[in-house]
Amino acid sequence: MASGQTYGSRRLVQAMRHQGFIICRYRVRTLMKSAQLVPVWKRKFVRTTDSKHTGRIAPNLLQQDFKVFIKNKVWVADITYIRTQSGWLYLAAVMELYARKIVGWALASHMRASLECSALNMAIIARQPAPGVFVHTDQGSQYASDDYCALLAKHQLMASMSGKGNCYDNAVMEHFFLNLKMERVWQTYYANHQEAIKDISHYIVASYAPQEVPSGDNAYRLHSTLGYLSPNQFESNLTETHQNTSIKLS
Repeated sequence: MASGQTYGSRRLVQAMRHQGFIICRYRVRTLMKSAQLVPVWKRKFVRTTDSKHTGRIAPNLLQQDFKVFIKNKVWVADITYIRTQSGWLYLAAVMELYARKIVGWALASHMRASLECSALNMAIIARQPAPGVFVHTDQGSQYASDDYCALLAKHQLMASMSGKGNCYDNAVMEHFFLNLKMERVWQTYYANHQEAIKDISHYIVASYAPQEVPSGDNAYRLHSTLGYLSPNQFESNLTETHQNTSIKLS
Protein backbone atom coordinates (compact mmCIF):
# COMPACT_ATOMS: atom_id res chain seq x y z
CA MET A 1 0.00 0.00 0.00
CA ALA A 2 1.02 3.63 -0.43
CA SER A 3 1.93 4.05 3.23
CA GLY A 4 4.59 1.35 2.99
CA GLN A 5 2.61 -0.86 5.41
CA THR A 6 2.95 1.69 8.21
CA TYR A 7 -0.60 3.03 8.74
CA GLY A 8 -2.67 1.73 11.61
CA SER A 9 -6.47 1.53 11.51
CA ARG A 10 -7.04 5.13 12.63
CA ARG A 11 -4.91 6.67 9.90
CA LEU A 12 -6.22 4.22 7.29
CA VAL A 13 -9.78 5.39 8.01
CA GLN A 14 -8.76 8.99 7.36
CA ALA A 15 -6.83 8.08 4.22
CA MET A 16 -9.85 6.23 2.83
CA ARG A 17 -12.13 9.17 3.61
CA HIS A 18 -9.81 11.41 1.60
CA GLN A 19 -10.45 9.03 -1.31
CA GLY A 20 -14.24 9.09 -0.85
CA PHE A 21 -14.70 5.82 1.07
CA ILE A 22 -16.69 6.06 4.31
CA ILE A 23 -15.88 3.25 6.74
CA CYS A 24 -15.62 3.00 10.51
CA ARG A 25 -12.39 2.28 12.32
CA TYR A 26 -13.63 -1.01 13.81
CA ARG A 27 -14.51 -2.34 10.35
CA VAL A 28 -11.01 -1.41 9.15
CA ARG A 29 -9.46 -3.17 12.15
CA THR A 30 -11.51 -6.32 11.39
CA LEU A 31 -10.46 -6.28 7.73
CA MET A 32 -6.82 -5.69 8.64
CA LYS A 33 -6.91 -8.58 11.10
CA SER A 34 -8.52 -10.96 8.62
CA ALA A 35 -5.94 -10.00 5.97
CA GLN A 36 -3.12 -10.22 8.55
CA LEU A 37 -2.12 -6.61 7.88
CA VAL A 38 -0.09 -5.01 10.66
CA PRO A 39 2.20 -1.96 10.70
CA VAL A 40 5.84 -3.07 10.64
CA TRP A 41 8.91 -1.55 12.22
CA LYS A 42 11.90 -2.36 14.41
CA ARG A 43 13.97 -0.21 16.74
CA LYS A 44 17.66 0.70 17.00
CA PHE A 45 19.31 3.32 19.18
CA VAL A 46 22.37 5.56 18.89
CA ARG A 47 23.19 8.49 21.15
CA THR A 48 23.26 11.78 19.20
CA THR A 49 23.16 14.42 21.96
CA ASP A 50 26.29 15.49 23.79
CA SER A 51 25.22 17.94 26.49
CA LYS A 52 28.57 17.83 28.33
CA HIS A 53 30.13 20.95 26.83
CA THR A 54 30.93 24.56 27.65
CA GLY A 55 28.87 26.10 24.83
CA ARG A 56 25.99 28.51 25.17
CA ILE A 57 22.78 27.20 26.73
CA ALA A 58 19.57 29.06 25.84
CA PRO A 59 16.43 29.22 28.01
CA ASN A 60 13.46 27.01 27.22
CA LEU A 61 11.10 29.39 25.41
CA LEU A 62 8.86 26.64 24.06
CA GLN A 63 7.97 24.98 27.39
CA GLN A 64 6.30 22.05 25.59
CA ASP A 65 3.67 24.37 24.11
CA PHE A 66 3.43 22.73 20.68
CA LYS A 67 0.13 24.33 19.69
CA VAL A 68 1.23 27.21 17.46
CA PHE A 69 -1.48 29.25 15.74
CA ILE A 70 0.68 31.53 13.60
CA LYS A 71 2.61 30.34 10.56
CA ASN A 72 6.40 30.62 10.56
CA LYS A 73 6.81 31.77 14.17
CA VAL A 74 8.31 28.69 15.83
CA TRP A 75 10.77 26.17 14.41
CA VAL A 76 12.04 23.02 16.11
CA ALA A 77 15.23 21.19 15.13
CA ASP A 78 17.02 17.97 16.01
CA ILE A 79 19.42 15.32 14.72
CA THR A 80 19.04 11.57 14.33
CA TYR A 81 20.96 8.62 12.91
CA ILE A 82 20.45 6.27 9.95
CA ARG A 83 22.11 2.86 9.66
CA THR A 84 23.69 1.96 6.30
CA GLN A 85 26.09 -0.79 5.26
CA SER A 86 28.72 1.93 4.76
CA GLY A 87 28.37 3.20 8.32
CA TRP A 88 26.15 5.63 10.19
CA LEU A 89 24.52 8.56 8.40
CA TYR A 90 23.16 11.51 10.36
CA LEU A 91 20.08 13.60 9.56
CA ALA A 92 19.55 17.12 10.87
CA ALA A 93 16.09 18.57 10.30
CA VAL A 94 14.15 21.76 10.96
CA MET A 95 10.37 21.73 11.30
CA GLU A 96 7.97 24.68 11.02
CA LEU A 97 5.76 23.91 14.00
CA TYR A 98 2.46 25.42 12.84
CA ALA A 99 2.03 23.07 9.85
CA ARG A 100 4.41 20.34 11.11
CA LYS A 101 6.34 20.84 7.86
CA ILE A 102 10.01 19.98 7.39
CA VAL A 103 11.51 23.17 5.93
CA GLY A 104 15.21 22.34 6.13
CA TRP A 105 17.35 19.22 6.36
CA ALA A 106 20.85 17.93 5.74
CA LEU A 107 22.50 14.51 5.79
CA ALA A 108 26.16 13.68 6.37
CA SER A 109 28.45 11.00 7.79
CA HIS A 110 29.32 13.22 10.77
CA MET A 111 27.53 15.16 13.53
CA ARG A 112 29.63 18.31 13.44
CA ALA A 113 27.94 21.69 13.79
CA SER A 114 28.18 22.25 10.03
CA LEU A 115 25.46 19.61 9.57
CA GLU A 116 22.96 21.50 11.72
CA CYS A 117 24.00 24.81 10.14
CA SER A 118 23.29 23.38 6.68
CA ALA A 119 19.79 22.30 7.72
CA LEU A 120 19.08 25.69 9.29
CA ASN A 121 20.45 27.53 6.24
CA MET A 122 18.10 25.56 4.01
CA ALA A 123 15.14 26.54 6.21
CA ILE A 124 16.17 30.20 6.19
CA ILE A 125 16.47 30.28 2.39
CA ALA A 126 13.16 28.47 1.94
CA ARG A 127 11.08 30.45 4.44
CA GLN A 128 12.78 33.86 4.67
CA PRO A 129 11.82 34.23 8.35
CA ALA A 130 11.14 37.60 9.92
CA PRO A 131 13.24 38.61 12.93
CA GLY A 132 12.08 37.06 16.19
CA VAL A 133 11.28 33.52 15.02
CA PHE A 134 12.62 31.19 17.65
CA VAL A 135 14.31 27.87 16.97
CA HIS A 136 13.98 25.18 19.63
CA THR A 137 16.60 22.42 19.97
CA ASP A 138 18.13 20.19 22.62
CA GLN A 139 21.30 21.16 24.48
CA GLY A 140 23.59 19.28 22.11
CA SER A 141 27.06 20.67 21.52
CA GLN A 142 26.26 21.34 17.86
CA TYR A 143 23.40 23.70 18.74
CA ALA A 144 25.55 25.45 21.36
CA SER A 145 28.46 25.93 18.98
CA ASP A 146 29.77 29.33 17.92
CA ASP A 147 28.91 28.69 14.26
CA TYR A 148 25.29 27.75 14.97
CA CYS A 149 24.76 30.64 17.40
CA ALA A 150 26.30 33.06 14.89
CA LEU A 151 23.88 31.86 12.19
CA LEU A 152 20.95 32.46 14.52
CA ALA A 153 22.22 35.92 15.37
CA LYS A 154 22.85 36.84 11.74
CA HIS A 155 19.19 36.27 10.88
CA GLN A 156 17.84 37.56 14.22
CA LEU A 157 16.44 34.18 15.23
CA MET A 158 16.00 33.39 18.92
CA ALA A 159 17.51 30.24 20.43
CA SER A 160 15.45 28.00 22.71
CA MET A 161 16.65 24.77 24.28
CA SER A 162 15.08 21.81 26.03
CA GLY A 163 15.89 20.98 29.60
CA LYS A 164 18.98 18.78 29.94
CA GLY A 165 18.12 15.22 29.02
CA ASN A 166 14.40 15.97 28.60
CA CYS A 167 13.25 14.50 25.28
CA TYR A 168 9.65 15.59 25.94
CA ASP A 169 10.65 19.23 25.48
CA ASN A 170 11.19 18.49 21.78
CA ALA A 171 8.60 15.75 21.41
CA VAL A 172 7.35 16.89 18.00
CA MET A 173 10.71 16.34 16.34
CA GLU A 174 11.18 13.06 18.20
CA HIS A 175 7.82 11.96 16.79
CA PHE A 176 8.79 12.93 13.25
CA PHE A 177 12.01 10.94 13.47
CA LEU A 178 10.13 7.93 14.86
CA ASN A 179 7.66 8.06 11.97
CA LEU A 180 10.51 8.36 9.47
CA LYS A 181 12.19 5.28 10.89
CA MET A 182 9.05 3.18 11.24
CA GLU A 183 7.71 4.08 7.82
CA ARG A 184 10.91 4.09 5.80
CA VAL A 185 14.32 3.54 7.42
CA TRP A 186 13.65 0.35 9.41
CA GLN A 187 12.05 -1.27 6.37
CA THR A 188 14.83 -0.42 3.93
CA TYR A 189 18.30 -1.80 3.24
CA TYR A 190 20.78 0.99 2.47
CA ALA A 191 23.98 -0.26 0.84
CA ASN A 192 25.63 3.13 1.13
CA HIS A 193 25.11 6.73 2.15
CA GLN A 194 24.01 7.83 -1.33
CA GLU A 195 21.10 5.36 -1.35
CA ALA A 196 19.97 6.54 2.07
CA ILE A 197 20.24 10.23 1.20
CA LYS A 198 18.15 9.76 -1.94
CA ASP A 199 15.47 7.69 -0.22
CA ILE A 200 15.15 9.85 2.90
CA SER A 201 15.06 13.05 0.85
CA HIS A 202 12.26 11.52 -1.21
CA TYR A 203 10.35 10.78 1.98
CA ILE A 204 10.70 14.34 3.23
CA VAL A 205 10.39 16.47 0.14
CA ALA A 206 7.03 17.52 -1.30
CA SER A 207 7.30 15.92 -4.74
CA TYR A 208 3.56 16.18 -5.54
CA ALA A 209 3.46 12.66 -6.92
CA PRO A 210 0.08 10.89 -7.36
CA GLN A 211 -1.46 9.76 -4.08
CA GLU A 212 -0.97 6.09 -4.83
CA VAL A 213 2.81 6.69 -4.83
CA PRO A 214 4.50 7.58 -1.50
CA SER A 215 5.52 11.19 -2.10
CA GLY A 216 6.96 12.45 1.13
CA ASP A 217 5.98 13.46 4.62
CA ASN A 218 5.25 17.05 3.56
CA ALA A 219 3.08 16.25 0.55
CA TYR A 220 1.13 13.13 1.42
CA ARG A 221 1.41 11.78 4.93
CA LEU A 222 -1.70 12.47 7.02
CA HIS A 223 -1.04 14.13 10.39
CA SER A 224 -3.55 13.66 13.19
CA THR A 225 -2.52 17.01 14.71
CA LEU A 226 -3.49 18.76 11.45
CA GLY A 227 -6.92 17.14 11.27
CA TYR A 228 -5.53 14.32 9.10
CA LEU A 229 -4.25 16.66 6.41
CA SER A 230 -0.72 16.67 5.03
CA PRO A 231 1.46 19.70 5.89
CA ASN A 232 1.13 20.98 2.32
CA GLN A 233 -2.67 20.64 2.38
CA PHE A 234 -2.79 22.38 5.75
CA GLU A 235 -0.73 25.32 4.51
CA SER A 236 -2.73 25.45 1.27
CA ASN A 237 -5.98 25.67 3.23
CA LEU A 238 -4.50 28.47 5.33
CA THR A 239 -3.50 30.41 2.21
CA GLU A 240 -6.97 30.01 0.66
CA THR A 241 -8.60 31.17 3.90
CA HIS A 242 -6.43 34.29 4.00
CA GLN A 243 -7.14 35.02 0.32
CA ASN A 244 -10.89 34.67 0.80
CA THR A 245 -10.76 36.89 3.88
CA SER A 246 -8.83 39.55 1.93
CA ILE A 247 -11.40 39.48 -0.88
CA LYS A 248 -14.28 39.94 1.57
CA LEU A 249 -12.55 42.82 3.32
CA SER A 250 -11.63 44.65 0.09
